[in-house]
Amino acid sequence: MLMENKFGKISRITACAALKNGKTILEDLSFTAPYKIMAPFEKENGGIQIMPLCASAGIMEGDSQEFSYHVKEGADLEVLSQSFEKIHKMDEGSASRTISVQVDPHAVLYYYPQPVIPFAQSSFTSTMTIHLADETSRLFLLEIISCGRNAHEERFKYRRFASKVQIFRGQKLIYRDNTCYLPDQMPMEGIGMYEGYTHMANLFLSRTEYADTLLNEIREILDGDPEIDGGATTLSGGDLAVRIFGHRAQKLQQTAEKIKTVYEKLL
Repeated sequence: MLMENKFGKISRITACAALKNGKTILEDLSFTAPYKIMAPFEKENGGIQIMPLCASAGIMEGDSQEFSYHVKEGADLEVLSQSFEKIHKMDEGSASRTISVQVDPHAVLYYYPQPVIPFAQSSFTSTMTIHLADETSRLFLLEIISCGRNAHEERFKYRRFASKVQIFRGQKLIYRDNTCYLPDQMPMEGIGMYEGYTHMANLFLSRTEYADTLLNEIREILDGDPEIDGGATTLSGGDLAVRIFGHRAQKLQQTAEKIKTVYEKLL
């Protein structure tokens, strides 16, 4: 059950990045409480990084959020987050987030938030829909989900965590991940789940003309680190999906950063 939003309305972020004189700019931006957006950080290649800031301590019971990002033709946008995202304890309600993304031809989006920490008794649903205009639209997507506050003996103590991601290229669905964890009903430590690890990273990398090289380099990164376990696979459309397990969020972030660096070089 979704309780009343304590902010009295849906919390929204809308951002549109465009290319102007060879550099990416924020063409349009709006937001509502508790969010605001820092001034963009310029990247060496002319792209920009934006970081939503939140006045709240994290996601609370009843929160309802809608984020929308549009990367226009030729633009390069990277969306970051300020800190680990805490999903706080909820008595009986839940919180939700909807994210809508459009990446135009020859545009690049890196969606690169900090890890998510679902506290005990929390319930959260995220729905993300991404539309890539065509084969020239580039996307690097990362999601890191922890088991909860392991040091506080809250390992898989949340009620529900759901994350649904759908990615389209043109009108064709090219990737769908429908994650729904109910720890009271699922063997979260078992095979096919977290398998004894505490953190999991999911990555999606849109196709490039060097897909085989990218796949091999990602596998070398994964195989070369004894602290993690994971795999990478090529999807039917030439895109890549990667899943990584570990015991520290920072380790998964470092690994994702290595993969991102390889991806950027091969664009």
